Amino acid sequence: MMPTEIQIPRKLANQLLHLAQLSPKHEICGLIGIQNDSSLHCYPINNVADHPEQQFLLDASQQIAAMSKMRESNQELFAIYHSHPTAPALPSSADLAGSNYPEALNLIISLNTKGILEMRGFIINQESAQEIPLILSA
Repeated sequence: MMPTEIQIPRKLANQLLHLAQLSPKHEICGLIGIQNDSSLHCYPINNVADHPEQQFLLDASQQIAAMSKMRESNQELFAIYHSHPTAPALPSSADLAGSNYPEALNLIISLNTKGILEMRGFIINQESAQEIPLILSA
């Protein structure tokens, strides 16, 4: 069953927004693991796409290492995050086509705003996206 909303700790949201601000011209990306349905852990991963200003591709060795660390820590994959330096926080056609984890939340951070960063969440399955409202928690 699809959740009607997802709580994201404010500390994690701030961390993701900060990472995006550190790379304003290139998409950032990474994974988020969850432990005991509440504790979230961020795993930044290098973007190795040919055109990192327009798309992201997780570095395979770093992705494997992050997923191994998640397993060792009894975490599950909760979300995949990336930024859009010049586009809205909506899945692009490349995001839809490249999504391989339909059970994971896709967090998209947009820097294409006037001083206000935007982050939205989507479940992507079979090249279609359904937005899941994000609620910031303490």
